[in-house]
Amino acid sequence: MRARTNWTVITGGPSSGKTTTIGILRRRGFTTTIEHARHFIDTMRVTGKSVAEIRSNQMAFQRGVMEMQIEQERMLDPAKLVFLDRALPDGLAYHRYLGLTVAPEYLSAIHPGVYRAVFVMDLLPLKADYARSEDQVAQKEIHRLLVEVYLELGYQPVAVPPLAPEARVDFILAALAADETRSDAGGQDPRTAAPGQIGPAQQGPGGRILR
Repeated sequence: MRARTNWTVITGGPSSGKTTTIGILRRRGFTTTIEHARHFIDTMRVTGKSVAEIRSNQMAFQRGVMEMQIEQERMLDPAKLVFLDRALPDGLAYHRYLGLTVAPEYLSAIHPGVYRAVFVMDLLPLKADYARSEDQVAQKEIHRLLVEVYLELGYQPVAVPPLAPEARVDFILAALAADETRSDAGGQDPRTAAPGQIGPAQQGPGGRILR
């Protein structure tokens, strides 16, 4: 099993505001990553392919995204606080949504207990853009599957309510600081709590644990 890291996952269904949140964290000086699904689309568009063409082969698309994610996480410093715009388990959720079989080499790269924390952004009104093809039904189902996958891996995802963008970032940072304070005080580190065990620090300022 991979060692625990100091990486924090920001995830959620399409149009949940996670990339906006990541952008604010980056501007505040934190180390962040990019969303690889969008990056993969952008790299393919440079070659002259349309988004429709890129998405027409969903197996190739999802594998390309997962390969990028695996390579990125392999290069990160486990001790450094990094905010991830999606992480490897997100790929499992998208494979489930699309009815695709996950290749063994990708499954072997996904482990429980890797990430310091997982924050799931509550959904916002769906906004279309060049890289997004989901409707509201898909948005909600993908969101549900993301929570399902992280729970199955033993994480206790914390829901981030639909506050103003800066306030959502404040919420996440306050929740992480509360966890750190709890750990320093000798209480149970919520990262090592068994599934189903919820401590006050995990709730964050007004947050809720997803089950």
